Amino acid sequence: MQATMETSSTLSCWITLGVVFAIGTIIQGADASRAFFVFGDSLVDNGNNNYLATTARADSPPYGIDYPTHRPTGRFSNGLNIPDLISQRMGAESTLPYLSPQLTGQKLLVGANFASAGIGILNDTGIQFLNIIRMYRQFEYFKEYQQRVRALIGSERTNRLVNQALILITVGGNDFVNNYYLVPLSARSRQYSLPDYVKYLISEYQKLLLKLYNLGARRVLVTGTGPMGCVPAELAMRNTNGGCSAELLRAAALYNPQLLQMIREINKKIGKDVFIAANTQRMHSDFISNPQAYGFITSKVACCGQGPYNGIGLCTQLSNLCPNRDVYAFWDPFHPSEKANKLIVEQIMSGSTKYMNPMNLSSVMALG
Repeated sequence: MQATMETSSTLSCWITLGVVFAIGTIIQGADASRAFFVFGDSLVDNGNNNYLATTARADSPPYGIDYPTHRPTGRFSNGLNIPDLISQRMGAESTLPYLSPQLTGQKLLVGANFASAGIGILNDTGIQFLNIIRMYRQFEYFKEYQQRVRALIGSERTNRLVNQALILITVGGNDFVNNYYLVPLSARSRQYSLPDYVKYLISEYQKLLLKLYNLGARRVLVTGTGPMGCVPAELAMRNTNGGCSAELLRAAALYNPQLLQMIREINKKIGKDVFIAANTQRMHSDFISNPQAYGFITSKVACCGQGPYNGIGLCTQLSNLCPNRDVYAFWDPFHPSEKANKLIVEQIMSGSTKYMNPMNLSSVMALG
């Protein structure tokens, strides 16, 4: 009986030590590395939409053909997307989708990806996709995430983890292609002229960024829209004989400078450079205007798709598929290839003020 009690006592002691050690490891992890949070649309979705009843999904081949597992993950890419590549540069593993059941324990401290394909700044953007995680909901999940982490490491360490984290937000393109220009005479285009719509978007985006700041964000990378009129889907749908859509280029030309101005004003109001603007329009335009200089054979035709420029419909197993994804700027009708994403992240990390304002990501990271 005595031996049994001693054994039981020893076992209990080891279990307690194990729990203490596990909690200690988690707390150490929270203090040792920088977390990374991602908000936005399909350009940065790591697979949240896989868990939703929506048509905006990338969970079937040939998506993921060049991902390390060679299987679809929900990323709208042939391989790694922009958040994956930023995580690599930070020396961290990729963040998991917030809806992933694997996002528990130590993995929570790496950060989380809240992005959802199809969403926009406005709640009525992407309504055709039904169940997607709109921006207000992504922020609700971020609050929920913080509560979960507080239960693990306490309030003080959680606040520090969030304050010191890097945050990426990529949203806005869908407010044009999947809202204002989705159909001729859309509800929004009847309501607003293009310049007024852009002003409205910027004012709504400002509210989102200030809300993010109030949720603890202190290092936020904000990307502009790419050259929306030049993606294969628009070349195919707008029948511009291979030229970019002038109307969508005009939208980007109005939107991106106003986004930069708004970011400067918020930083001035806060008194420090919390928000960093990434000129993704210029980054894309470099290889769209001169694809050969970047090792691409084309920036007009998507690697995966059908119809003119492979720009019609979804990328599926029945689609045309190029044999070498590295020589295509676009993977599918809307999204850059992994190779193009690498070029974009290179500029995000070390680009001049022509691309990154007021500083590039390497400079942000060096601030500690």
